[in-house]
This record gives sequence, C-alpha cells and structure tokens, in this order.
Amino acid sequence: MSDKPVNNGDANLSAGGDGSRREPDEDDVVARDDEVTDDADNDAGPQDAADETPVSDSAPGDPAPEDSAPGDPGPAAEETPAGERGPATAAGASDADDERPDGERGEDDLHDDTHERELADDGEKDDGTTAAKTPPSGGADDDPLSPGSTDEPGTHSADEPAPADVTKPVIIPPEDDKADEAKEPSQGVRLAAASSKGTPGKPGKSGKKTKKPQDRRIKYARRAAYVLGVLVLLPIIGFVVVYLMTPVPSSAQPTAKAQQSVFYYSDGKTVIARTGDFDRRPVDLKVVPPQVRDAVISAENRSFYSDSGVSVKGSARAVWATLTGGSMQGGSTITQQMVRNYYSGLSQQRTASRKLKEIMIALKVSREKDKDWILQQYLNTIYFGRDAYGIESAAQAYYGKDVQQLTPAEGAYLAAAIQVPTYAGDLTIPGAQSYMRSRWQYVVSGMVQMGAISQQQVATMKFPTPAKQKQKSIYAGDKGYMVSLAKAELRRMGYTDNQINMGGLKVRTTFDKDLMAAARQAVKQNMPTGTSKKILTGLVSIDPDNGEVNAFYGGKDYIDQQFNNAFDAKVQAGSGFKPYVLAAALDDGESLNTYVDGSSPQTFAGVALHNDENENFGMVNLVTATQDSINTAYVNLGQKVGLGKVVSMAEKAGIPAAQLEPHKDAATLPLGVADVSVEQQAAGYATFASEGVYHAPHVIRSVTAPGSKTRKVTEPGKRAFSTTVARDATYAMQKVVDAGTGTNAGLPDRNAAGKTGTTSDGKQLWFNGFIPQLTASVGIFRSDNKPLSIPGYSSYGGDLPARIWRSYMVQADQVLDLEPKSFGAPSVYTGGGGRSTTVPVNPRPHPTGSRPVSPPPTGPTNPVPPTDGPPGDGGGDGGGGGGDQPTDPPPTGGTQRNLQRHGHRIPHLYG
Repeated sequence: MSDKPVNNGDANLSAGGDGSRREPDEDDVVARDDEVTDDADNDAGPQDAADETPVSDSAPGDPAPEDSAPGDPGPAAEETPAGERGPATAAGASDADDERPDGERGEDDLHDDTHERELADDGEKDDGTTAAKTPPSGGADDDPLSPGSTDEPGTHSADEPAPADVTKPVIIPPEDDKADEAKEPSQGVRLAAASSKGTPGKPGKSGKKTKKPQDRRIKYARRAAYVLGVLVLLPIIGFVVVYLMTPVPSSAQPTAKAQQSVFYYSDGKTVIARTGDFDRRPVDLKVVPPQVRDAVISAENRSFYSDSGVSVKGSARAVWATLTGGSMQGGSTITQQMVRNYYSGLSQQRTASRKLKEIMIALKVSREKDKDWILQQYLNTIYFGRDAYGIESAAQAYYGKDVQQLTPAEGAYLAAAIQVPTYAGDLTIPGAQSYMRSRWQYVVSGMVQMGAISQQQVATMKFPTPAKQKQKSIYAGDKGYMVSLAKAELRRMGYTDNQINMGGLKVRTTFDKDLMAAARQAVKQNMPTGTSKKILTGLVSIDPDNGEVNAFYGGKDYIDQQFNNAFDAKVQAGSGFKPYVLAAALDDGESLNTYVDGSSPQTFAGVALHNDENENFGMVNLVTATQDSINTAYVNLGQKVGLGKVVSMAEKAGIPAAQLEPHKDAATLPLGVADVSVEQQAAGYATFASEGVYHAPHVIRSVTAPGSKTRKVTEPGKRAFSTTVARDATYAMQKVVDAGTGTNAGLPDRNAAGKTGTTSDGKQLWFNGFIPQLTASVGIFRSDNKPLSIPGYSSYGGDLPARIWRSYMVQADQVLDLEPKSFGAPSVYTGGGGRSTTVPVNPRPHPTGSRPVSPPPTGPTNPVPPTDGPPGDGGGDGGGGGGDQPTDPPPTGGTQRNLQRHGHRIPHLYG
C-alpha cells in the first residue's frame, strides 16, 4: 500500500498518530455501526461545500463511521489540521475496501456505493440545489490527486503545515446537530454531495443507508406534473394563439352576395328574365316576420341569441367525424353556417383546419357583430332548395309570395327545408312527404318551447304543402334570344360572366315588348303551313336615330334552337347589297342621271353575266337600275366607280371588312356575293334613314350595378356619307317600293324605301326597308343552303320577305303611333331613263291606299342621257314618272310580273 496522500491530502491509513497500522476487530466495526450519528450530512457549513473538503462529524472517542477503514483514529481526528483529511474520510474508507480480500465486502457496501454514484451522477441534491462544483469521485483517472497523478495542488502530508489559503472546517459537536439541522437543512446535503461517494442519506440500524424524503419519487412526480401541465396548457395556449392569429375576412364570398342580374324590356319595369342557376333576392331583416325568424332559429339554433356563436359539442362531433372519416355531422350554429357561407377564404371542404378556422371566425363575429346582423346575412345566403338562396327567393319558389306574406306554418316549412332542401323541393321523392311532415312538426314544437307561438295556434295549423315547382325555363320563346344578346353586349362592355350572372345587375334593354310581339306575329302570320323546318326567318328592327334594336325575330323557341336567325346567320346579301354601290357612286360624284349599260348578257372577267330571264334594258339611269334591280347595270356601275370604293362604303355602313375581304376584287361584288346578317343589313339601311349617319346597333340602354350609378349606353353616330347622297339613294329606293321589285312592301299611309334581294337559285331572300323613324330587314334562307321552296310563294325577295316586312311595319306604327313623315328631297327628281326590250306580260302593281305626294320635280323627268351610251326613249315600264304617284289600280290576281322579271337571280362568279 502506497503511503502517498490521496483525496486532497488525506493522511496515511494508520491506527495512531505514529502512522502504525492495526487491523480492526469485529467489535470496532459493530460499535461504529451502532453509534454513527444521523447528521453526517448536515455538519458542513457553506465554506466546507466551497472548499469541497468533507470532514468527519464523529465526536472524540467515537468509533469511526462505517465508511472508514479499520484502525482509523478516533479523538486524534479532531486535531487534524485544516486542509488535511482525517483517516475517517470517505477516501480512507475506499482504501480500506480496496484492501479487503475479495468477497469480504458485503452486499450492503456494494449497494451503498452504487446508490451514491447514482446520486452523484444526477448532479442534483435532494433539497433542490446542485452539486455542479463538486468534483467527480471515482478512480484515479477522474481524481487529479489520486496515485499516479503528477499534479497535486493543495495536498500535503500530516507532518507538513497546512497552506495558508486552506480554511479549517468547523467541527460541530453532536449535541448541536439537531438545532443546526433545523436552521440549515441543506448543509448536510451539500456536505454529502461533496464527499467522494456523494452519499445523500444516513445509515440505518441494519447498516443500509436510507433515502431522504425528497427522493426520486418526488422528482418523478414533479416530472409527471410537468407533463400533465403541458398536456393541459398546450391546447389552451394553442387555441388562444390560433384565435388571435385568425382574422375575420374583410370580404364576402362572391356567391354570398351574389344576386341574379335582371334584364328588363325598354320600359325599365317589365322583366324579361333573371340570370343564373339560382335565385337570390336579399331583403332586410325587418321585412321578415318575427315568427318566420323564430321558425328558422327553432330549426337550426335555439340558443342563437344567447350562445357565443359556436356549439362546442356539435363542433367537436363534426371534427371527430372529419378526422375519423365518419359520416357528415351537423351541430353548426347559425353563426357558424353564416360564416361558412358568407365570408371569403372559407370553403365547403370537409377538413379539420377549415372547421377550426370556421370556429375561430364565428367566435370573433359573434363578439363583433350584432345578432340581428348575423341572422340577416344567414337568411339571405342559406340555400332552401328549388334554386332559391335566401328567404325571399324561397318564399317565391315554394309559395309564390313575398316573405312578409308568409304564415307561421309556411315559415316553419321553409325552416325545415334548410337541412333537406332536396326533399323539401320535391315531395314526390319516396319518403319525402313523411320526412318533411316530421321535420315540420319538430320546428313547430320548438317554436312553442321558445314562446314564439302558442299551443292554441298550433292546434289550428295545417301542414303547408308547397305549390308544385314550375319547370318552365326562363329562356323559353324569345326570352333566351334577348338575354343571350344582352349578355354578349355586356361582355363587350367589359363585364365578366360572374358580374353578369351573379352581380345583381339591372339591365335595361332596348327591346320593346310589343314590338317583339309584332315581329313574331308578322312572321307567323305570313309563313305558310307546311313550310320546312329547315327554312329559317330572321327579322331585325332598328331605331335609325340611335341604333337601338327595338325588336327582332330570331327563331321559334330558344329552348329548341339557340342559333339566332337574325344575328348569328351570315348569308349572301343578294341585290340587297346594291344600295351601298349606289351610295359609293353618288359619293364619288355620280348622280341619279348617270347612265349605265343594263343590256344582257354581258361578259365580265371572262364570265357571261345576264339579268333575270336574260331581260335586256339597254342604257338606264341609276333610278331605273335600282328600281328594276338590273344586274348588268350595277356590275358596270361598280366597275366605273371602283370596287375599292364600294368596299369602303359598305364598311362605313356597318358591314365588317372581314366579310367583304374575300370578294373585294370580284366583279360580282355589287350583286351581293358577300355574306351578311339580318342585323347588319338593318343597321346599314338605317344609315340611309338617318341621312348618312351610321349608328352601331346595340341592345342595351342602361346598366345599374348594386351601389353604383346607372351607366347609360349610347352609340355616337359616324357619318358614312353626305345627306345629299343619302337622300338621292333613298329617292331611288322609294321607286323600288312604289313601282319596282318591292311593291308588296308598300305601306298604306306613308312613303317607304327599300330594296329586295334574291341570290342565285333563290337560296336567300331579302327585303330591307325603312321609313324616316324606323328600319327593318327580313331574311329567309335554309339551314342547309339549298334553294328555297315555300308553299304559295315565289322565290323572290319582293314576295314573302316584303310581305312580312309590311306586316311588321303596320303593327309597329300602331305600337309606336308614328306620324307620317316624308323623306328629304333628293338633289334631282328623275324617272327611269332606259327601257326594257322585253314586252311586259302584266302591268306593274301599285300599293293600295293613299300616300303623301312628293313635291313636283324641278327639272325634266326624262333628261337627255349622256352621249357615251345609247339613248333611251323615255318610255317603257322602266320609267318612274318623276315624283308623281301612280294612280293605276293594283292587279287583281296572279303573280306579279315584276317579281318574275326582276328576281335578281345571279350567277356566282366568285367564291
């Protein structure tokens, strides 16, 4: 055994002060076990813990503690200088143990050593203080002063004086232990922790050391409390954080405030239709009867006015069902339902996060908003079935009345419909009738419990079976055509589909309800029975002063055919295109007295062209060429003026350039080979009626969005040609109606102007005409582009189309009460300057009734023709007789010769 000091200067293990060594007997060990005090852990003062020098607390003469080696001195240990460890130190005990023969160490010793090391490793004293400053005890590797260590700071032998900086520990007599323990209960703990073994307790009678009251069980209990606190507090903290971080959305869902846009006739009062696949008509809460409100509260949330806006039980059930994939659960309050359906950022998806967000917003809304406000939003957004969103729409859909007229029984039925809108909307579904009766009774019983109604009232209430749902489409007949046209124009104005369908727009159209009926009646009265369904008729009526389309006929029924005959169809214009050629010539300096060759046949671009039935007119002026619709004369006029100018004039009159482009170089362009719509022709002829000013046709008069000013729609006029050109061309077109190809269009009380049109083989028939206050065009064609065959009518524009036009204009006069008005005077009055070489079979027909007399001509009625062409004889039935009105009676029967002779059947030379 080495005699080198260990453990901070412990003395050599000896029995006495001479350093001699003796073996302890068994009695010594037993005595020490019996006499060891309870206060070994409390003897050290604060300085002892700081110096980390454990001392013995045994009294002089007491046997050494169990941890001391055999032969440790008794009273001599009391005189050990400060800084020296006595033989009774833990280190001495360790050495003594090390020197025991194998197997002599008892099980108790091994247990105590292990227990002490565990407590030292914990780094925490039982009294809550730490032993961070206590150096670890153990082997030589851990102790810098153990044998084999080269650094031995602060160590000295028993014979050496103690260093000056070493403080002598205070030795407390045994009799003071109890009082000291009461004053400083933690000192003993620190002392024990400072020992090499780190023993926290004291030995018992059996020799085993017992644990302090604050043992590991307290530590485990403390940890369990921490965990329990976390489990309890964490959800609460999380809830508060989520609540604070969830803002109330600043905007409502588009569908929450969605309102049907309403389309009105031109009077701004009569409704054409409402748009959208739903019906929402928001109302103020005060309009809803109190008992109807109570019925909804009874059905959905009887504690509405007293709760916080959230049902904890219902929400928990819904979240659990969502997390576990269970069936859909109810339980949402009125506030929660309103939040879900009203505010933006909340979807209808079934997720726990959405449900949590809904709860947070509902709590905030319930605190920030008045309950009546919440109920009003709810009643205006909730779905009741039958495409009805909101209580007002539901009242109309189920009972055909306003919400303020609902009875308590009817209100209870609508409240019951909220949870089962499909059953409520259609009681013919199996089981729907019995279920709705049961649900209705539940709502009524709740109203009694709430005090909303009395039991006596219930006794008189009957189940209010709703009216059968109307299946008639809002787009039936003309309505679908009108709404689709208005929607298309709204898009051109910049409105989106959402605004159009759900923006609550009030759209005042240009359509006159009575004129729409007149247009339909004009077509229906004149179209013969047995006409093929493939034959389509379109009619458009326009106010020439502003371009408003006041009436049209687009088809029999929008439900059966969405294709609009009047606006969508593009077919060849035929001779109805000739007025644009005439206007181009007049604008280019030609006059009504300009003569062109109307002989037949003639060759253009290598292709022979002839008039109808190859009739030869010779040289004719522009009045005759227009009146009799002479094909060869107009082809020659186009060549004379230039086709580029013709195209430009047609564009100014509203014909799109894209439709003219394919035919811009064709010699037959003046004969109407370009495709046009009935609407485009009506707008083009309205340019002549407005004396040269073109107004783009439009179908909307004004638009009013919720909370916005009314937006009025006007189309500024653009001058296409001069007033003189317009009046001269109109004069020529008057001759068409008075004595030309369009006599069937003659009106009984006023002058009219227009132009017939018939394409090759009679595939398209036209009549386009006007009076100063109104313009209308009629087009008839087949959907398969085959030649027309109409029972009882010829295939000429001057026949059936002219008759339809006349019927409409007569009825329009009655609707609008238009005063007869004369056209403006032309620059020159002239009649036809050419004549036909073919003898007419029948005299020309004349319109019936008296009409205004045109002013007398200021010049010769048959001026001398130009010298660059063959002169006419001024006779024949090509002449018009100036401004005098014919007095011959109309024909009594038979097909009119001028229709047979001037049907304008033209060959297609291009395209």
